Amino acid sequence: MEKTFIMIKPEALKAGKQGEIIDLLLKNRFGITNMKQFSFDAARAGRFYSMHEGKDFFGDLVAYITSGEVVGLELEREGAIKALRDLVGATDPAAAAIGTIRFMYGTDLQRNAVHASDSPESAEKELAIVFGED
Repeated sequence: MEKTFIMIKPEALKAGKQGEIIDLLLKNRFGITNMKQFSFDAARAGRFYSMHEGKDFFGDLVAYITSGEVVGLELEREGAIKALRDLVGATDPAAAAIGTIRFMYGTDLQRNAVHASDSPESAEKELAIVFGED
């Protein structure tokens, strides 16, 4: 079994879409092994998005992700990282395939409904930041 991480972003929570997104995860055979609703502070958000530090959009990204509550989920299944990335779809909802989470719930490049780990290393880092720091 492989573990991965998905985060339902503030605008999806504000729109009340978290239940629909979690339903899609379950229908696609992901097991939920940990879940929590929380708010990022700037320091934790900075660690979470450290790969983007120094880029022009970093400040906006931190401001956005700290603007409201999120839901973090630890998921598992065979081939979890690839399967989740396929289900999530392209980063830009306008380019996401029909039926993907970002196609259905995303509005733009930043407000794209969810974040999903893209590698075993990022999954390990993100899971530790979300579930291991409290």
